[in-house]
Parts: sequence; C-alpha cells; structure tokens
Amino acid sequence: MSYYTCVMILMWMDLIILCILVWENGRTKEEQKLIYYLSYFLIGVSALAEQAGIQLSGKELCPVWLLTVVKAVDYILTPMAGAALWAQIGIQGRSSKIMLGVLIFNIVLQIMSCFFGWTFYIDESNCYRHGPLYFLYILVYVAVLVMAFIRFINYGRSFRNQNNVSLFAILTLINTGIIMQETLRSDHRTSYLALTFGAALMYIHFTEFSQIKADDYIHRQQIEITTDALTGVYSRYAYSKKLKEYDKPESIPNDLAVFVIDINGLKSTNDMYGHEAGDELIIGATECIKEVIGSYGSIYRIGGDEFVVIANMNKRRANDSLNRLVRVTRSWTGEKVSKLRLAAGYVLAEEYPDLNLEKLVQKADLKMYEAKAAYYSINGIDRRRV
Repeated sequence: MSYYTCVMILMWMDLIILCILVWENGRTKEEQKLIYYLSYFLIGVSALAEQAGIQLSGKELCPVWLLTVVKAVDYILTPMAGAALWAQIGIQGRSSKIMLGVLIFNIVLQIMSCFFGWTFYIDESNCYRHGPLYFLYILVYVAVLVMAFIRFINYGRSFRNQNNVSLFAILTLINTGIIMQETLRSDHRTSYLALTFGAALMYIHFTEFSQIKADDYIHRQQIEITTDALTGVYSRYAYSKKLKEYDKPESIPNDLAVFVIDINGLKSTNDMYGHEAGDELIIGATECIKEVIGSYGSIYRIGGDEFVVIANMNKRRANDSLNRLVRVTRSWTGEKVSKLRLAAGYVLAEEYPDLNLEKLVQKADLKMYEAKAAYYSINGIDRRRV
C-alpha cells in the first residue's frame, strides 16, 4: 500500500468522523447538516477521483475514455469541494449566483476538454497532461478561493475581533496545501489533505462560536429579564434573585441600607392626564433616585410606582440621602406633569441583625407608608377619595 493511499484512507476516516459529529450535534439545524454532509462528500469523492487519475495514468490497459472521464470528474469536483467549504458559511445573496456561475463555467470547460484537450489531454503513452487552457482551470480555482476569502471577511464581522484570526488561519492552511500541490513536485498531493484539515477545523470553529453566540443570546435574555423596560433599572425578577441571595440574616453586610420608595399621586395622574403622564412620573422618579442613591447601590422597580434600593451606607449617609431626595424631587419638572413627590422609608441591617432582606424590605415598607400618610395628611388629601 502506497503512502498516498494511506493518506487517502485516513482522510476518508476523518470525513466519516466529521459526519458522525455533525449527526450527533443537536444544536445544528437540518439544513446546515445537509451542507456539511455535502461538503464532506464532495471533498471525499473528488479526492478519490484525483487518486484514481494518478493510479490509472500511464496504464496501457486503461481505456483512454475512462482516464478522460476520471480526470474530468477530478477537475469538476475539485473547485466544487472548495466551494463546499464556502457554502458552510452561507450561500445566500448575490455571491451565491456568482459562485454558481463560476462552477457552471468550469463544468462546461472540463466537458469540452474531454473532446478538445483544453485543460487536460491523454498523450500517446496513456498519461494525462495539462492542456493549453489549463490556466483557465487555475483561474476558476483562484476565483473560488477569492470568493471564499471575501465570504470569510463578511462572516467574521458577526464575531468579536479576536475570533476572526482563526477563520483566516484556516483559509491560509487550505491555500497553502493547494499552492504546494500546484507548485511542487507532482507526487506532493496536498490539496485534499488541506481541504480535509480545513473542513475539520471549520467544524470546530462553527461549533465553538455557535456556542459563543448562544451564550451571548442567553446573556442578552438575562439582561432583558433583569432590566425594567421603562426605567432601565433592575426588574422585579432581579429583585427576586436578590432576595434569594440574602435569604439568611448572616449573609447580609452590616452596612446595608434598604430603601422603599413610592410615588405619591400616580393613580390620580394616570386618571387625569393619561398613562403617558404616569410613565413620565415613573421615569422622573427613577432619575431622581439614580442621582441621589444610585452610586451607592442597586435600584429595583418592583411594582408600578414602587422602588427598592439596596445600598451600602451608614445611618448618617442614609438620612442625608433621604433629605436630598426630597430636594431633588421638588426641583424636578416634566413636560406633561409639573411636579413629582415621593414617599420613602429606610432601615439599616445593623439595626435588625436577625432579619433577612425580605423582612428588612417589609420594615422599610412600613416606614415608607408612614411617610406617605404624613404627606397626604399635611396636604389635606383624602386618599380614599383619590
């Protein structure tokens, strides 16, 4: 068994293993799997055609027509094998029509060469030789590689910058194998070895970075569900996770301060001016809370007009923040609503060492309602009528 035959056997085994890996991959769509299978099939069959042409060349008993057909198949399928790797990246758009045109041109060229010897011919010793128009075949191959290079660039833009290097490294490997075969001695058959290596590395690349894209998608989903759509602060879902994180008193830092803040008169604003005005109040309240307390901790919108702030501060800082919040909200004005008033209360974890976060919020909530009741009482508003 020759060295070349051994290489071909290992190459086919590699392609079969790739097919098994694709078949076992549950994250890959069926259409994409078909493209992988077709790619590996074309690489394998075209490699067999090349090997058959080498084995039959110079054999007196081999019919000329058989050697001619084998070389035509070799020259037709070789660019198609390169295009198969291109197709793994994507075949949509104008570039697919150009690639199809290049491949059809090559098919016609090789069929005509069977009769006129344009790109190859069989000499009197029953050996195949390059024809006078062999350079057209090389141009076809170069066109396929150039289009693959362009497609790689466009595809690489969908990844982070550092992920593009591996794409071009794979393409360089494939091109190196092809150039070595075309420029070195004829027994250096490296094109299909490079294509097989490239196919394996591209599958690894797509598998790895498909997982990266999936992780990025999950991360975006997590951001969406943990972020309040109207205000941009943390959502109730994120608040629930925080409660679980601090579900035991010993897990809470001593310098933790818990604020509960509510908008006064939001319902009456919605009834009188509409929900757009109410949303303006909610957004305005968020801006004021961010300005005063945002740098000390996390803000959660847990209801329509209710916020919880979990901050790291002592009692003096908490009192100062509460007083400053009153001043900031009094100076706020909107386009649809002229004033904003908040009711707020807070507790310190060090004052309630036996309570978890949920219980601390309940304590702060009671103080917030005391502030709200005082606001309505001072302003002579009957909350039942409102």
